[in-house]
Amino acid sequence: MKQLNVRGVAHIAAPTPEDVRIRPYGVTDHDRLVRMSDRLSGSSLYTRFFSGTPRIPDHYVAAMDRLDHWDRDALVALVGGEMVGIAEYVRDVREPSRAEIAVLVADPWQRCGLGSRLVGHLTHLAARRGVTEFGADVILTNRDALLFIRHGWPTARSRTEEGAARFRLPLPPPVAAARL
Repeated sequence: MKQLNVRGVAHIAAPTPEDVRIRPYGVTDHDRLVRMSDRLSGSSLYTRFFSGTPRIPDHYVAAMDRLDHWDRDALVALVGGEMVGIAEYVRDVREPSRAEIAVLVADPWQRCGLGSRLVGHLTHLAARRGVTEFGADVILTNRDALLFIRHGWPTARSRTEEGAARFRLPLPPPVAAARL
């Protein structure tokens, strides 16, 4: 299993809003996404891809390069020109108002609100495109993601399948709607 070089990241301060640029995944992001693997622990890769992959899988990088920016889209977070987060949705072909959501944040930037910001922007983007509900599979050991869902969708219920909690999350999230 790959170990994250914590000596190289221990000095990194939490990004401020001014440090982070969030934008759509683009044609120049292929190499940034591949390099993001260097800032991901085996645990982070496992909770995102549900397997013991040592880096972001090639098939995932290839899929990101084929986004249509309607039925499948992704937003990235950049700090200093390097990718530190990515959030994507994939529309369900059988139920076009539903989309699966997935988020990956580099270890040094976890618990800084970056995932929440990405999901917030992605939620608005998907809703403008007719998505009314996200589906999310969260591995049961991913406490941060489970807490995030419980905070944003306090009434959300899940069912457990193959070691993962399966959520159906209406858009907009109740917590965000209450702020409007």
